[in-house]
Amino acid sequence: MPRGDGTGPMGQGPVGRGSGLGRKPGGFNAGPGGYCVCPKCGEQIQHVVGTPCNLVKCPKCGGFMTRGV
Repeated sequence: MPRGDGTGPMGQGPVGRGSGLGRKPGGFNAGPGGYCVCPKCGEQIQHVVGTPCNLVKCPKCGGFMTRGV
């Protein structure tokens, strides 16, 4: 290995190759609009911004809602 000319093994690691995956795959972000849907009875209510649907109880049957589009 030559000395002092920068051709040695230092600095040739995997850093900076851009092989990251970016955002988490499979994420679901439906935005501010849309509906909360009950998986038990099918009831739909308007989604309230700032309140996750899975924390809202269905007004019809009392089950927890999920996010619909």
